[in-house]
Amino acid sequence: MKRILACIDASGYAASVCDLAAWAAARLPAAIDVLHVVQRKDPAASQHDLSGAIGLGVKTDLLEELTRLDEAQSRLEIERGRLLLEMATQRLSAASAAEAHPLHRHGGIIEAILELEEAADLVVIGKRGASSEFAQDHIGSKIERIVRASAKPVLVASRQIPEIGSVVVAYDGSPAARKAVRIVATSPLFAGLDVHVVMAGSEDAASRQRLEQATTAFEGSDTQPSLHLISGRAEAVIAEQVAARPNAMLVMGAYGHSPLRTLIIGSTTTAMVRTVRAPVLLIR
Repeated sequence: MKRILACIDASGYAASVCDLAAWAAARLPAAIDVLHVVQRKDPAASQHDLSGAIGLGVKTDLLEELTRLDEAQSRLEIERGRLLLEMATQRLSAASAAEAHPLHRHGGIIEAILELEEAADLVVIGKRGASSEFAQDHIGSKIERIVRASAKPVLVASRQIPEIGSVVVAYDGSPAARKAVRIVATSPLFAGLDVHVVMAGSEDAASRQRLEQATTAFEGSDTQPSLHLISGRAEAVIAEQVAARPNAMLVMGAYGHSPLRTLIIGSTTTAMVRTVRAPVLLIR
């Protein structure tokens, strides 16, 4: 049986991650590993040597009290993680997910995902983290690092998960985009859904030929994709196509350029994940 790694935290996106994982598990079919990570603290603070931070002359009993408070906070984080995992497995059970296994880890979230994804076919994460209520126009700080490091497709959960009925594939002819089309054409995850392949570009013979190459991936399948060649910036064109289909999922090749180039001129992938209000499957 296939496996899905669903990564939750204390944000409101944990429920969306569970709902999206349950949808994917029913289609593949697959078992779900639900992961929560109690992340490591600052290395200096974790040593419990607080004398350098608060100066000389502080009484020993104050240092001991600070240490006890730190230990109590750690126990609280662990207990909260267990509660989150219990709630997640109950939500998956209510959604009739075949199997759900809680996984509790300590350390770095990226390292934990990379370790556990070896046994997984799909990774599901939330669009934003626990600070989402304070930065609603941003995506989670770790999404790009996870997608760049992961060898598996990463499904990013939006705040609300619709009853998915169609797929919008962002296509530019790149190797990652061609891989995304092949996955849509062959994976049971997308069986029976309406497929729209969208490319931003001028209406000319070269662009049309490049777009039509995407249809070769569907040869022999029951799916006949609709092709859309639309003039405009890729970010705007794709976002409009997704918004026009409230039940759509966006599938796209991700982070095709280096982190340095992304830092200088920005990233289409990051822009799409930030602006699109739909689940996004990222493929490298």
